[in-house]
Amino acid sequence: MNHPPRVARAAEPEAGASPLVVDSATLMGGRRELIIRHGDEQYRLRITASNKLILTK
Repeated sequence: MNHPPRVARAAEPEAGASPLVVDSATLMGGRRELIIRHGDEQYRLRITASNKLILTK
């Protein structure tokens, strides 16, 4: 039985807190592409052949 991957839930940032910084290698986990769920929408984040990041809906 396939289980969906666990999704980390970020705590609400404090007012005036600086943005969270995440290294792209950590975010991608060795993959070239990942899906980001945002509400009911899905976005695809991928690393291009020229090592750029592209986010598409």
